[in-house]
Amino acid sequence: MTTPIRRALLSVSDKSGLVEFARQLVEAGVEILSTGGSAKTLRDAGLAVTDVSEVTGFPEIMDGRVKTLHPNVHGGLLAVRSNEDHLAAMSKHGIAPIDLLVCNLYPFEATLTAGGSYDDCVENIDIGGPAMTRAAAKNHHFVTVIVDAGDYDDVIAEMKNNDGATSLELRRKLAAKAYARTAAYDAAVSNWLLAEAGETASTYRAFGGSLIQSLRYGENPHQWAAFYRQGKPRPGVANARQLQGKELSYNNINDTDAAYECVAEFDPAQTAACVIVKHANPCGAAMADNLTD
Repeated sequence: MTTPIRRALLSVSDKSGLVEFARQLVEAGVEILSTGGSAKTLRDAGLAVTDVSEVTGFPEIMDGRVKTLHPNVHGGLLAVRSNEDHLAAMSKHGIAPIDLLVCNLYPFEATLTAGGSYDDCVENIDIGGPAMTRAAAKNHHFVTVIVDAGDYDDVIAEMKNNDGATSLELRRKLAAKAYARTAAYDAAVSNWLLAEAGETASTYRAFGGSLIQSLRYGENPHQWAAFYRQGKPRPGVANARQLQGKELSYNNINDTDAAYECVAEFDPAQTAACVIVKHANPCGAAMADNLTD
């Protein structure tokens, strides 16, 4: 089912491109709901915004920890528009549909990478954002969800070409990205907590990351590959900056990582070291008093 977007909830940490995107929504006749800093940013830009607290009838409390966890928000996101019972429940409880959610979560990974304290990391664990994101993604037959500012233009383009609506194909794609984002986010949080607790063999272990580079092929030309960075401050090729040369291939990255891991075995306080690697196998290693030698 495809219906025009008429009501959108914008609640973001990264506000890149937010004002221009919201302005285009307003020009298309979309009502904007928002929270905290996002609402202030939009108002400062001269855009009309309805605070989520007006929708829920309840103020933001506990330093913003509780603001969107409310039936008027989640009912608006999760209601199946073709289900008569759902429509009746919306009517009975005064719940209006939310057709578009824009949410990119608190910057937990960035806080961790920057060396934030334990308490700072805890405060940057988003609760309401992932809950809304998963709700909107689940109901992608009716709701569009955006977790990446890079998707703003695609959504606006579809709205312009479809009388204010988005296609099911795009909504399904965005829903998949939304679930991948919350999975990577939760993986970063859980792995950090496991490390803090000293757990090395937990019953459950999550893995996730953000795309660094799409690769031309994998170890062999008939295989596909992509390079992802996990949300932790571990030194290595994933967190390194390439200074020159062409784009690295899968085998280049694998060799670079093997070289780094091998040379990292040497104590820098005692010696300078260099390792040469080919096809993931060290084929040369040297030590000296300094890197020049």
